[in-house]
Amino acid sequence: MSIYDLTIAQIARDIPGATRVFRHYDLDFCCRGGQSLRDAAKERGLDEHTIGDALEALITRPSSERDWRNAEPRELIQHILARYHAVHREQLPEMIRLAQRVEEVHGARADCPAGLTDLLREMQQELESHMMKEEQILFPMLSRGRGPVVCGPITVMMMEHEQHGASLDRMCALTNDITLPEGACNTWRALYGALAQFRDDLMDHIHLENNILFASATEPLHV
Repeated sequence: MSIYDLTIAQIARDIPGATRVFRHYDLDFCCRGGQSLRDAAKERGLDEHTIGDALEALITRPSSERDWRNAEPRELIQHILARYHAVHREQLPEMIRLAQRVEEVHGARADCPAGLTDLLREMQQELESHMMKEEQILFPMLSRGRGPVVCGPITVMMMEHEQHGASLDRMCALTNDITLPEGACNTWRALYGALAQFRDDLMDHIHLENNILFASATEPLHV
């Protein structure tokens, strides 16, 4: 099977550094990674061979990114907790503060992201609830060892990941794909810089859970 027939999620899981390529071409590798590379490129009007060449180049050169596929679940969970759960809890309050300031000062401008503060508050509530369920229920189960009992909670978490992806789409729609307008003030610049980092972090977070941690926990055992 060629790389073009593999799904975006498979490639993101199996080739360290592939997520950077997908971000560059705005291909969703976390929530909607079930498409083949060929179909995803065609849908977005992209040259599949240009993307394929960039991905195959990653195979031939060492990557500085950690390959988490063979990590113990406990180790990957600790990484997710420290690198993503804790970071999101710091990111969202600051983004809300900045968004509120931008909307208050620049609300009369047509390019002001009206409604962004409310959306970020909604995302904060949803993400906090989601992370608490993982921390209190699913992650302890996965740390103790996989089994049929984890499938139900994993399904729920993956459905919520889809909701997070939809919220990111709304965030990008409100901000012209996080593109600064002409004459943006320093607060506006700080806000959009934070939004871009949050988007990348959340996509990487969901990718590690969906495509590695959860996939490993639900794949058939080989005897």
